[in-house]
Amino acid sequence: MMKDGAYVHGGGLDAAVARFGGSRADWLDLSTGINPTPAGLPALGPEVWTCLPDAGLQTKCIEAARRAYGAPETAGIVAAPGSQALISLLPFLLPQGEVAILEPTYGEHRAGFEAAGHRVTGIETIEGLPDGAQITVVVNPNNPDGRRTGREALVALLGEMQRRGGLLVVDEAFADAMPGLSIADMAGEPGLLVHRSLGKFYGLAGVRLGFALTTPGLAETLRRRLGPWAVSGPALAIGTAVLSSAGTREAVARDLEKQAQRRDQVLAKAGLRLLGETPLFATVETQKAGDLFGALCRRHILTRPFSYRLDWLRFGNPRDEAEAARLAGALGDVAREDCP
Repeated sequence: MMKDGAYVHGGGLDAAVARFGGSRADWLDLSTGINPTPAGLPALGPEVWTCLPDAGLQTKCIEAARRAYGAPETAGIVAAPGSQALISLLPFLLPQGEVAILEPTYGEHRAGFEAAGHRVTGIETIEGLPDGAQITVVVNPNNPDGRRTGREALVALLGEMQRRGGLLVVDEAFADAMPGLSIADMAGEPGLLVHRSLGKFYGLAGVRLGFALTTPGLAETLRRRLGPWAVSGPALAIGTAVLSSAGTREAVARDLEKQAQRRDQVLAKAGLRLLGETPLFATVETQKAGDLFGALCRRHILTRPFSYRLDWLRFGNPRDEAEAARLAGALGDVAREDCP
């Protein structure tokens, strides 16, 4: 596997090239859960590049997000340069206390709360919520194992956090592809914050645009701490156009369904046990995950290993039949190497 720290998140292609050779163009990067077929970009006027983004541009983007995510008018929504910025900032705005995180999951939630001085407890089920927890974090659907937490369970958990005077944080970075899981329509309820991300579903991670959907008061606190012009004009304009288009959303969803079918067929044919999946990634469980990661890297195919689960390997989506065939061929080669 990679040296410690070289591959904490997906997308570490430069580190892979440095160790296994080739150029970036030689590699098939399946290490992220980002749609490899991005939505089309709108034409942008020169003013979005040359002027500071004014309040009107931000308002248009936030209202497009409200409609796209089904958030009510009572919800406060703040735009940020990626949901990661919000994940890192939020813990510093909350009173220090005990935080329960449904784990294993996206590690930056724990990192952010620990950096802000909170006591963090990992829980395996939401039924295992510690008595003293004032903040609970659930990623839904979960990254990296695809675990789903049903809406009824989340609503009940929200009720518990409200009784405690606490906060439920639901990270819905992958929920665009599985909208039935979302509780964004409840944003504005006391004690709830929902993270949403533009980049993964639409394949536009480089735009760096994310949203927090919460109470107006907490949204205003986040907005003040982010400061003026936190999101670039191009990002706001792209977000407005993409989120306003129901046709784009439906076309992306259809394409992701095809991508996921190709991906899962390749993994099944290779005899890999599927631990969990979403339309944007699949995670397999195998005692040879480390060996498989390295063997695929030698064939310039990058996947996502996990230091805390050495038997897990996550695969993003091949963009088309050609990429799926390349992955299938590589997996077949590896299997033949193991069975001389």
